[in-house]
Amino acid sequence: MADYLIRRLAILAATLLFTAVMIFLVLEVLPGDPASIILGLDADQAALEALRLKLGLDGPAPLRFLGWFGDFVAGDLGTSYAFQIPVWQLVQERAAVTVPLALLASLLALALSLPAGLFAAINRNRVGDFSVMALSQVGLAVPNFWFAILSILLFAVWLGWLPSGGFPGWNEGILVSLQALILPALALATGQAAILARMTRSSLLEVAEEDFMRTARAKGLTRRQALWRHGLRNALIPVVTLAGLQFGTLITGTIVVEQVFSLPGMGRLIFQAIANRDLPLVKSLVMLFAVAVILINFLVDLLYVWIDPRLRTGHG
Repeated sequence: MADYLIRRLAILAATLLFTAVMIFLVLEVLPGDPASIILGLDADQAALEALRLKLGLDGPAPLRFLGWFGDFVAGDLGTSYAFQIPVWQLVQERAAVTVPLALLASLLALALSLPAGLFAAINRNRVGDFSVMALSQVGLAVPNFWFAILSILLFAVWLGWLPSGGFPGWNEGILVSLQALILPALALATGQAAILARMTRSSLLEVAEEDFMRTARAKGLTRRQALWRHGLRNALIPVVTLAGLQFGTLITGTIVVEQVFSLPGMGRLIFQAIANRDLPLVKSLVMLFAVAVILINFLVDLLYVWIDPRLRTGHG
């Protein structure tokens, strides 16, 4: 287990360093002059020189990278050029929306997918199975933003059950704030639930062929009872792993949905940073998104080892 953890930590560190190098090259080296990108091609030369000096663009690229990456590791994300406030302050404000949204979307995806996958496995090659697979195919095919628009029309415009957009803030009350996140979370959860439902069905059908399942059936349990009592727990290992990996993509995949629902989250912030040509903010946000995905994948690896004890003494 210790060797496995050391290897994973080494891979984590190497991945973070490689990601930082790629982000720095793409945003500061390859485009040409970042100051010209921020101010525009028609900017005054004096203004360009002043901005280069302010952003520390007058030094060689390797030293600039070491300075930026060292500050990032130390927790200093710099200052936003457009907002003129520390990036870390912006991140804290917007993460208070994006992280709960991603968590709620993950819970909804699990709540929808597990019963659907179990139902499909129990009714294999029957109408119920075909119906679940058809609905999951629709969930995979329909883009998040399109489902978001349809949900606004149905639940906000026609039925009036939920708000169509905006976020009141957590100081207005938890229930009010959660109501504002339900439709965005549902839009994000649809595609994830479709994938998890298919994975749950496949995993359950695979487990159903194991010897212990045949023993359970021989003892008098029906197919439904055997899958529910003995099969589901064993089938959840790949499902939980996939759900953990999906959480990382949910955090980075909120950009479009937050725009549709006018949510002041991390996704909308990076959209605003790109629109404002705020390269310091874009660089820090992209790095934060990458770090979040890498760390979540690392935690999922550890969770997988905890769920499946056979890996603790294996080679990972």
